[in-house]
Amino acid sequence: MPRLVEIRRSVMEADEEIAHRLREMLDRRGVLMLNLIGSPGSGKTTLLERSLIDPPFRSAVIEGDVETTRDLDRIKATGVPVVQINTHGGCHLEANLVEKALERLPEDVDVIFVENVGNLVCPAEFYLGEDHKVAICSVAEGGDKPLKYPSLFHQASAVVLTKVDLKPYVPFDEATFWDDVDKLNPKAARLEVSAIKGEGISRWIDLVEGWLCAKRERGS
Repeated sequence: MPRLVEIRRSVMEADEEIAHRLREMLDRRGVLMLNLIGSPGSGKTTLLERSLIDPPFRSAVIEGDVETTRDLDRIKATGVPVVQINTHGGCHLEANLVEKALERLPEDVDVIFVENVGNLVCPAEFYLGEDHKVAICSVAEGGDKPLKYPSLFHQASAVVLTKVDLKPYVPFDEATFWDDVDKLNPKAARLEVSAIKGEGISRWIDLVEGWLCAKRERGS
């Protein structure tokens, strides 16, 4: 068992080194990278589709999924550069995979959105070199996710509540949800969106643009 632990630690440390190298490279270019983390069906891809409609910055996308290119095809339809990563059973993306994907994307972009594999647990534990993690939850999942999966919410720079147009139709304790987010991470930005209806999207885009401007100001 100790030998297995040592090997796993060595692999994780090597991947973290890659992540830090990626971050340094993106910092030099002034490129913002966001790690979008949420359950399957939480609305990550639909939020991305809306985010890519005439934003005030040049975007690219890395799509992470266990199998298929269905989300890739949806993003391709927007005309934005996109690369697919299929993990073939893996529950999260790793920095070495992101590094290979970045090599296939154009350098003249401002923001790279990484849609991680649908999962609230594993993706939160692996640093990809991103500037910010974004937790994405839908009202259809119920309001208990922050305390059930605290690691993601501790780390997230923003929590995006999606599918808010469904509030009248599903049991969702909104007050408890946001109270729990505040307990875990009171500094996280809080947004509510309905990507289908376009509600809250402008505020989300403003947040991303603000992060990009802040990064470039720090680097100037």
